[in-house]
Amino acid sequence: MVTIADVARHAGVSISTVSYVLSGKRSISAETEGRVRAAIRDLGYLPNAGARALASSRSNVLALVVPLRSDMYLPVLMQFVTGVVTAARAHEHDVLLLTQEEGADGLRRVAGTALTDAVIVMDVQQHDPRLEVLRGLPQPSALIGVPADPRGLACVDLDFAASAASCVAHLADLGHRDLGFVGPPEPVYQRGTSFARRALAGFTSALRSRALAGAGVPCTPDYRGVRRALAELRARVPGLTGLVVHNEEALPVLLDVLHSDGLRVPDDLSVAAICPDQQAQSLAVPVTAVAIPAEELAADAVRAVMRELEGVRDRTVRLRAPELRVRASTGPVR
Repeated sequence: MVTIADVARHAGVSISTVSYVLSGKRSISAETEGRVRAAIRDLGYLPNAGARALASSRSNVLALVVPLRSDMYLPVLMQFVTGVVTAARAHEHDVLLLTQEEGADGLRRVAGTALTDAVIVMDVQQHDPRLEVLRGLPQPSALIGVPADPRGLACVDLDFAASAASCVAHLADLGHRDLGFVGPPEPVYQRGTSFARRALAGFTSALRSRALAGAGVPCTPDYRGVRRALAELRARVPGLTGLVVHNEEALPVLLDVLHSDGLRVPDDLSVAAICPDQQAQSLAVPVTAVAIPAEELAADAVRAVMRELEGVRDRTVRLRAPELRVRASTGPVR
């Protein structure tokens, strides 16, 4: 097993210098730090998180607050969790999972201990009761999501408003004038979930800017819910020829319902979505979609708290621009 002494010999420095590079407790020249980190890579040295915690004031643990609800789409949630864990390990940190149900009290409990160095929060609501606690934490924090008032908070997310608008623009450029928006279940909107509200707002704003007809409806991700949503959209938008879907779990059900009703995608109805790329590519009809970059957003959040741990305070909103990938589910209006 490679030891810290092996790294020191390989880099031509003392053991204490290697320790300082790992802990960040003292300033080390860039040249020396580069030699130490090169030795760590060359030898495959894995510093023990517990030993590092004892040698510094850090725990080398990040807290991740995750939502555990029946209306959460677990495959996407797990992409975010995996992304945070992977990015944290690249910074030699482990991850402690907290459930969202613990709310502000859970954040206070963690903040009152030396359990974690920083906190990352998911499933942000527009008027989230946890925000004031986060603003007062001694530890750095980052949100994967953007509340209505993001002042004093580091926030990262996909630009969901621009994502929905990108889908509308694509359909409009194909000649579609009557569009529908299939959103998450009603409870997601009732909670004021930020990404859901922003996507719907982006859709309606894009309709107005292009003088298009359209409406948005919530949808439960089952056959009854999808049929109900489609029926409501047809009633509100009689000339419906295009859909924007922001409901990953309902998307394959919707395509199945359209097929069983004898409707061809995209000949009879064009479908664009906001969903993971892997899902969009693997459906019966590959779907034109704005990808949800879960792993990249997770890494953005980890970088935000690690920068602050290193003394760079940058509590701003960073949105990733949408990337629309055109596939077989959209075509010219007929």
